[in-house]
Amino acid sequence: MPELPEVEVVRRGLETWVAGRVVAEVQVLHPRAVRRHLGGAEDFAARLKGHRIGPAQRRGKYLWLPLEDSGDAVLGHLGMSGQLLVQPEAAADEKHLRIRVRFADDLATELRFVDQRTFGGLSVHDTTPEGLPEAIAHIARDPLDPRFDDDAFVTSLRLRRTTVKRALLDQSLISGVGNIYADEALWRAKLHYDRPTATLTRPRAAELLGHARDVMNAALDAGGTSFDSLYVNVNGESGYFDRSLDAYGREGEPCRRCGTLMRRRPWMNRSSYFCPRCQRPPRVASSPPRVAS
Repeated sequence: MPELPEVEVVRRGLETWVAGRVVAEVQVLHPRAVRRHLGGAEDFAARLKGHRIGPAQRRGKYLWLPLEDSGDAVLGHLGMSGQLLVQPEAAADEKHLRIRVRFADDLATELRFVDQRTFGGLSVHDTTPEGLPEAIAHIARDPLDPRFDDDAFVTSLRLRRTTVKRALLDQSLISGVGNIYADEALWRAKLHYDRPTATLTRPRAAELLGHARDVMNAALDAGGTSFDSLYVNVNGESGYFDRSLDAYGREGEPCRRCGTLMRRRPWMNRSSYFCPRCQRPPRVASSPPRVAS
């Protein structure tokens, strides 16, 4: 699933090409693309038609398009292969085109939701007073949010009875960090993914947060991370931060810091990549007692 930098790249594209336009027509070409919309395909189309799209928004890995004159928002979930593309109206349909949105203007472009594996989708939701779609009201702020509270995060992290990578992927604690950028931040911080959170000092926890923020900013500058053609921006272009990864996907390659061969271990139906020398496994149990803040 795309992580924060990839979703932010898409959000910026939607901000440029879609915000301010009025929806003229919506075609739902595959029912799974709107399965999270409780009213079904016809209701989804009806709730968009005639409404002006506001500035694209994002929290963590989730993005949405406010409908300025209705109080609703179109929530986008990209899943494993979802793409939001701005295409010329005359362009041939993509093989896995699921939703088409046409606009009431003469720009001759339309918004298309393309999804090969059909894990993603679009849905319309009421919004909270803060402007969040109700479906993601529980999602924490992300490290690139100006209102992210570093001190509160450090305190909450150290009070969790869990391990550090699990905490980084907990979207109720910190949003936007997925498997790739968790491994990258842990490598930069010289922390093993199974290190208990309660063993982190406040300075070490703050340092880890700083690395997570830095690596995602660097990925954002590079247009995100693309390992295949499934992640692209709204113009169909791939990011290239994969060329700069220090940990993820580098099993058997030398650590860029010490030269030791990088390792991969199965982890929660995924993989964790780490340097066995720089990121030594913890010597204590994975569930230590709580610590004072």
